[in-house]
Amino acid sequence: MILEVDGVEFQYKSKEVLKEIKFELKKNEILSILGPNGVGKTTLLKCMNAILKPKRGTVLIEDEDVLKLEQIEIARRLGYVPQRCEPARLTAFDAILLGRMPHIKWNITTEDVMIVEDTIKKLNLDEMALRYIDELSGGELQKVGIARAIAQNPKLLLLDEPTSSLDLKNQLDILDTVRDVVRKENVSAIMTMHDLNLAFRYSDKFLFLKNGTIFAAGRMEDITSDIIKEVYGVPVTIQNYQNVSVVIPV
Repeated sequence: MILEVDGVEFQYKSKEVLKEIKFELKKNEILSILGPNGVGKTTLLKCMNAILKPKRGTVLIEDEDVLKLEQIEIARRLGYVPQRCEPARLTAFDAILLGRMPHIKWNITTEDVMIVEDTIKKLNLDEMALRYIDELSGGELQKVGIARAIAQNPKLLLLDEPTSSLDLKNQLDILDTVRDVVRKENVSAIMTMHDLNLAFRYSDKFLFLKNGTIFAAGRMEDITSDIIKEVYGVPVTIQNYQNVSVVIPV
């Protein structure tokens, strides 16, 4: 297992947000965390990355307790992309190069530069590589943030709503890239998603949150229209179109 989350609980002051969260993830798998707004999806990602400290529970990555690791060690294992990447007066190339910081000992090496250049090509960012990121659109900035995380060469990518600011083509481009990285680089990815159809198209496993707990989890064959109705409060049908499951509101 690349990741084991066992009994994670979290609360903001007196409000309990997550309760008894437990799941596992293997290498080369993509997991989508699903559920309505305010259910704790982003909080769970931050607990896995030790940005937030759980009230109780453990998070193991390759059998190491993330919550006991130094920040630089966490950054070598986990690549995290928040919903909003803050712009700064950096070129896109330099912003992506920051993803190499956990691996740089003294100076930037030729290998670091080559990894950044390769990542830029993978995400088709050549035209914006030398542009300043505070001049980019929200969607372009999101792609730079994902590129930075990929350049870290992490064991696990944590992507919080990775397609939220992107048009349809760029949504597909980004998720195609994430899937290719997961398959070819022997890593895994966890995404929080609102678009069920994109999640079903690109993910191997699913975790539905409701009221701070895991309501349902499994692979596509385990997901039913009743689960979606109970979690989102909307009746749906799940149909197969060209070997892809599609959710249609009734």
